[in-house]
Amino acid sequence: MAKTDKLLEKPIKWYHYLAGFFAGVFLTNAVPHFINGISGNTFPTPFANPPGQGLSSPLTNVLWALFNLLAGYILFRVSRINSKSKLRLLLFFIGIVLISVMSSIIFMDKAK
Repeated sequence: MAKTDKLLEKPIKWYHYLAGFFAGVFLTNAVPHFINGISGNTFPTPFANPPGQGLSSPLTNVLWALFNLLAGYILFRVSRINSKSKLRLLLFFIGIVLISVMSSIIFMDKAK
């Protein structure tokens, strides 16, 4: 028998946990792209040459940030995260921590 979400009385599936993790990743990834884009700064995106290393225009960064916000919001809703779902909430924050640490390492050389 599947575990149920007491708040919504629907079975919890494996993808709810995965969606919570990636919601944290996408929502956090939106921040540097949005900040750089609206500030008029170039910043690496997957669309740069080479991808993730070259610099993309501020407009590309804003559009990429908005895509990340939309994807993160959809995944957040799919995950059905709430204060009662401790594991899904934990996975959401693990996603935030992982993308934050990875980004700080990857973009360390950007300032040089």
